[in-house]
Amino acid sequence: MRTVIAGGHGQIALRLERLLAGRGEEVAGLIRNPDHAEDLRAAGAEPVVCDLESASADEVASHLEGADAVVFAAGAGPGSGAERKETVDRAAAVLLADAAERAGVRRYLMVSAMGADAGLTDPPAEMDPVFAVYLRAKGAADDAVRARSGLDWTVLRPGRLTDGPGTGRVRLAERTGRDEVPRDDVAAVLGALLHAPGTAGLTLEMVSGDTPVEEAVASVAGG
Repeated sequence: MRTVIAGGHGQIALRLERLLAGRGEEVAGLIRNPDHAEDLRAAGAEPVVCDLESASADEVASHLEGADAVVFAAGAGPGSGAERKETVDRAAAVLLADAAERAGVRRYLMVSAMGADAGLTDPPAEMDPVFAVYLRAKGAADDAVRARSGLDWTVLRPGRLTDGPGTGRVRLAERTGRDEVPRDDVAAVLGALLHAPGTAGLTLEMVSGDTPVEEAVASVAGG
């Protein structure tokens, strides 16, 4: 199986690349900065330089030829302004969907965010305004991907991300309630979802829990 990950140098992406390479699968990561290529190679992934903020759908599609799945794990990052929430968190996800359809890659995993909502017009007063833009952008991206009849999509919405070691145990459901989850476990769930076609068409929240990853994924897939 060959998987192409957008945002290939991100914290979740690097973990997923190591996981997939460790089980003998082919994995490539789309990166904007060529200086990050060695980090991907160290993770067992093929680095592909492609700036999703400036590339065309045809250009991205050319990098997806021969892939079995794509994962959108790109993000503008917490230090970026509102404009890049639109160009990366929304527009780049839509671009990847366009490219996947052109390249004939049906399986699309979206790393979203808990609370993502394109219609978030009245955020809580205590919410940072740029974070509200981020949640709207992520929600709009989710909506755009879920509207594609040419994609077997799954949207994954993790809780608050931490860098602690993964436990291998999660709660995965349509609604989980808010909580934390290590990035290690998010990568593990993504790795399991890639081999769970029964999860296509689902939007899932995930937080730390008591169920082993493979069992949690099989449960929502009906397996």
